[in-house]
Amino acid sequence: MVHVRFEGRSFDLNERQLEVTPEMTDAEIKERLARFFDVEHSRFVSYVIDRAPNGNLIIRPEAVYG
Repeated sequence: MVHVRFEGRSFDLNERQLEVTPEMTDAEIKERLARFFDVEHSRFVSYVIDRAPNGNLIIRPEAVYG
């Protein structure tokens, strides 16, 4: 399962929809996300990819506090 927070919305996708695997690098996953959402790759540069022990991916904007 891949949970993505993008443009204020949450998306729960499966790995096949994005053509990703947990073993891929963050850069590879971000590139696939950009293709899926049909946006420039740069839109995901500051995003964080959290890898859960069960293999799920959580992809979200970097949190900024203060």
